Amino acid sequence: MARVRHAGVVIRLILNVLWFIFFGWALALAYLLAALISFILIITIPFGVASLRLAIYSAWPFGRTIVDDPGAGIASGLANIVWLILFGWWIALAHIAAGIAQCVTIIGIPFGIANFKLVPAALWPLGRDIVDVP
Repeated sequence: MARVRHAGVVIRLILNVLWFIFFGWALALAYLLAALISFILIITIPFGVASLRLAIYSAWPFGRTIVDDPGAGIASGLANIVWLILFGWWIALAHIAAGIAQCVTIIGIPFGIANFKLVPAALWPLGRDIVDVP
């Protein structure tokens, strides 16, 4: 059983390194730029915090998942609506398009799935946490 778990960790590491080299650094950089702009505008600081979380997740997605934060209140829901209208829909469409393009090849399927995993976070980032998969 320990060997299976060790093999899973090694596969996740390899996929994360390949993801970062080919896609992750650019996604993380885009989310970091969005965070910087959000922090400069002050009123959008919650979007900046969400963008930082997405930058980390988009740089190293394998072995992590998104879960709802039970402590998130109505303010995060309202802010998510603003996020969805201004940014979320086009970021989600970009992840969907990239995921479809990557799933065309067998080798790209894990990367396409990782892009599809980023869609819910891109649409509705506030009130969610990114946690490690056991």
